[in-house]
Amino acid sequence: RARNANRYLTHRTDVVNMSAVVSTSSLSARVALSSNVTTPRSAKTSVAANPRRHLGRAQTRVVAMASPSKDATETALAKPFEAIVEAKNSHPIADNRGDSFARTSHFTKECEIAINEQINIEYNVSYIYHAMYAYFARDNVYLPGIAQHFLKESLEERGHAELLMNYQITRGGRVELQAIMPPQVEYDHPEKGDALYAFELSLSLEKLNNDRLVALHRVAEEADDAALQDFIEGELLEGQVKSIQEVSEFVAQLRRMGNKGDAVWHFDQMMLNNA
Repeated sequence: RARNANRYLTHRTDVVNMSAVVSTSSLSARVALSSNVTTPRSAKTSVAANPRRHLGRAQTRVVAMASPSKDATETALAKPFEAIVEAKNSHPIADNRGDSFARTSHFTKECEIAINEQINIEYNVSYIYHAMYAYFARDNVYLPGIAQHFLKESLEERGHAELLMNYQITRGGRVELQAIMPPQVEYDHPEKGDALYAFELSLSLEKLNNDRLVALHRVAEEADDAALQDFIEGELLEGQVKSIQEVSEFVAQLRRMGNKGDAVWHFDQMMLNNA
């Protein structure tokens, strides 16, 4: 029994020693991989003798390689401050309360003046259409379909003027309303009659308005104001082209009918049904 006990203790000691060697070798291998360097043969013995010391050095090397340099850190921190300085220099905020805070460099004084002129055009056209409505709504003329058409056109042109006013305010401009010319009262023409004459005048006004919108777009283009160009194209010019087409068709129909009372009455009834 004593002999068997000595054999068991000797075998147990050998197993423990082998486990220690294997553990030390595995740890050394992990140290060599994490340090990503070739370990000389002379250093292998020291690694096996004191693996924790070399493992700490390897981890230190890995951390040092991952951390950025001091110059790179200072450059990355300086970029946001450079952008702030550039923004303040390029787009300073007005100190005077009389100047707009929302105004940008592309929205020039020429753009502001051109918008105010277009507001005046829209109000003048609306005024003329309102006078046409009043004429055709008279009891001795009374073409209610045509009257309703020109009332709708008057409100539409006034809406365009208010749309331009709101845009002027949005961009930091100052709205300056101008005088409106008084429109004519009578629209009866000895040869064309009142309906054809009024719609031909309407067609001329729509084309004039289109020309002025194109001129406003040109001012925005010269100022390199993309926002104003987009506003004119999307909110005004597209609808203006459709209005010209619509009035042109009315003029063509009235010219085919002539200025006889019954033909104009049927045209008015068509306008009334489409209103």
